[in-house]
Formats: sequence, structure tokens, C-alpha cells
Amino acid sequence: MKKLVMAILIMAGITATAQDHQRKGKRGDMKDLTPEQVATIQTKKMTLVLDLNESQQKKIKTILTEDATARKAKMEERKANKEEGKKLLTSEEKYQMEIERLNHQIARKEQMKSILNDEQFENWEKMDHRRKMRGKGKNRENRKEKRSAKE
Repeated sequence: MKKLVMAILIMAGITATAQDHQRKGKRGDMKDLTPEQVATIQTKKMTLVLDLNESQQKKIKTILTEDATARKAKMEERKANKEEGKKLLTSEEKYQMEIERLNHQIARKEQMKSILNDEQFENWEKMDHRRKMRGKGKNRENRKEKRSAKE
């Protein structure tokens, strides 16, 4: 009986360690796509949720394409800075980045408000809030782990 339990535990341990920890998540699948493809997918998803008409789809796709292009350019810039070994950002650079991000969010919200009707806009805000909150718990746990490792 002991041997059977021990064999099961060993098999479970081997199975757990043999799993691929480098699997791509949803974002990993999207990083290989062009900004146009990303915008098309996001527009289709929004169409399903918000029931967008053709003119709304075209306007939103244009906005999302611009966003995806800018995001890809910033990602390449960060990658280049990392490879150069650039040091941490100064507090002024962090401040400017945060201001830029918030200004972009305000502009995006105004654009969406002009494109969507009241009900669609309300649903978009809920959808956007959920998207932003999705990763918050994970970040908090990672920070706690990093802090405890430093101590």
C-alpha cells in the first residue's frame, strides 16, 4: 500500500514539473500579429459585446489601429532600451509617462463617447474597467513575493 501511494505521489510530481511553463497566454498570441490584425480582432469583439453598426465599427477600428501601432512602437523602444542596458527611469520621466498615459485615456474616453450611444458607452466603460482590473491581483501578489525575497 505504501509503495502504491509513493508511486502515485512520484507520478504526480513528475507530471507537475513536466508541464510547459512557457505557454503563451492571450497576449502572447497577439504579440505576433500586425497592428491592423490586432485592431480587427478587438473591433470584432467590441461589435459582439456592444452591437456596433458599420460606421461605428470603422471609426473604432481606426482608433484601435492607431493605438496598436503606437503600442507596438513603444514596445520596440522599450526592448531597444533594455538591450542597451539603459538604467531605470528618473522620477521626471516616470511622471511624464504617467501624464501621457492619462491624457491618452481621457482622449480615448471622449472619442468613444462621441462614437457610441449612451447604452453602448456605459457597457464599454464596464468592459474597460473589468479589463483594467483583470491583472491587478496578480501584480499585488508578485510585489509581495519580491518584497519578501529582498528581506
